[in-house]
Amino acid sequence: MGVLKELGIFFVALAGLIVAARIFTRSSENLGRRLHLPPFVIGIFIVGIGTSLPELIAGVVSVGRGFPEVMPGNVIGANVSNVLFITGLCVVLHRETLNLRSKYIFIDLHFLIGSFFFFAVIAWDGVIEFSESFMGIIIYLIYAFYLIRGEAELDQARPAGKKQPGWGFSLLFLLGASTGIYLSAEYTILSLTRISELVAVPHAIVSLTLLSLGTTLPELAVNMRLMMEKKAEMAIGNVLGSSVFNSLMIPSLSTLFGQATLPAELLNLPLPIMAGSGLLFYLLTHDKKMSIWEGLLFVCLYGVFIIKVLGF
Repeated sequence: MGVLKELGIFFVALAGLIVAARIFTRSSENLGRRLHLPPFVIGIFIVGIGTSLPELIAGVVSVGRGFPEVMPGNVIGANVSNVLFITGLCVVLHRETLNLRSKYIFIDLHFLIGSFFFFAVIAWDGVIEFSESFMGIIIYLIYAFYLIRGEAELDQARPAGKKQPGWGFSLLFLLGASTGIYLSAEYTILSLTRISELVAVPHAIVSLTLLSLGTTLPELAVNMRLMMEKKAEMAIGNVLGSSVFNSLMIPSLSTLFGQATLPAELLNLPLPIMAGSGLLFYLLTHDKKMSIWEGLLFVCLYGVFIIKVLGF
C-alpha cells in the first residue's frame, strides 16, 4: 500500500511539474512577444528549452537535496527515451519513410553526437563537478548560434501571431507557474526516493526509468501534435534539440548546487547504451531517411534497454 501511495504522489507531482512547465513556457513566450524579441529567440530559447524544463528542474532539485545520482540517471534515461522510444514512435506513426531534408537537422545530428560524447567524458569517472561541466554551457551557446543563423533567415516570412494576454496576466501566470514548478519538483524527487527505498531499487535506476520516461512526456506530447499536423521533420528536430540540451545544460546548471555522482548501475550499461543510441541514430539517418522498420527497431531496442536495467 505504501508503494501505491508514493506512486500516486509521484504521478500527481510529475503531472503538476509538466503542466506548470507548460504554463511557464507559454507565459514566457507571451512576454517575449510583448518585449518584441525575435521569433527565433523565442523558439530556441523559450519554447525549445521549455520542453526540457522538467528534466532541468528535477536535476537541480535532486542535486541540491542530496540525491546526486538522480540527475545523471534522469539525463541518460531521458536521452535514450528521446532517441529510441520517442523518435521510433514518431516514425512508426508517420506510417511512411520520413525524409529529413532540412540542413539544420544535420547540425542537430552533429551536436547530438558531440553532446553525448561530452556527457560521457565528464561522467566516465563516476563524478561530475561544475569545474568540468561548465563547458557544456559554452558548447550549447555555439549550438544555439548555429540555429539562430538559420532561423533569422525565416524571420521576415513569419506571420504575426494572435493577440497576446496583458502584462499583468502573463506575469501572474509566470509567478504561479514558477511556484508550481518548484513545489512539484520537490514532491517528485521526494516520492521518487521513497519509492526507491520501498521497492529496494537504487535511486539511479528509478530515475533512469520511471523519472526519465515521465519527464520526457512534454517532448512526446509536442511531437504527437506535430505528427498530426504532418510536421514529422520538425518533431525529429525537437527530439534532437532536447537531447542536446539535456546533455550539455542540465549537468552544467545542476552541478552549481553540488557534485553529481554516477554509481556502477549507470556506468556499466546505461551510459554506453546512451552513447550507442546516439551513434546508431546518426548512422541510420545519414541517408536523410528513416523508414518505419527503423522506427520499429528503435522502439524494440528501448524495450530491451528497460528490461535489462530493471533486471527482468
